[in-house]
Amino acid sequence: MKKYFTIGEVSERTDIPAYTLRYWESEFKLLRPLRRESGQRRYTQSDLHTVEKIKKLLYEKKYSIAGAKKQLIQELKSSSSQMEFKLSASGVVLQELKKVEKDLLDIKKMLSES
Repeated sequence: MKKYFTIGEVSERTDIPAYTLRYWESEFKLLRPLRRESGQRRYTQSDLHTVEKIKKLLYEKKYSIAGAKKQLIQELKSSSSQMEFKLSASGVVLQELKKVEKDLLDIKKMLSES
């Protein structure tokens, strides 16, 4: 799987003209492709996914630019909340595993003493 894409490749894959992609870069903070020393854009898979989301919001769901921005921010906040929940849940699991480990070490110690 390819790691980086040029603006032409992204344009071809998404059927979005390069000038529209450049405009979207100026409007959507989430769409910021890396730049080579020569200034050439290098889009990642994540950037490609963002372009597809923007395209869907603007062309299929008929959002305005402002509406699409709000929707993307809302989605980002929602996924951030889900990530925080997963992290806190994994913290609880880790605490339980540490308790089990301690209990097992205590049992091992008792068995070796007898």
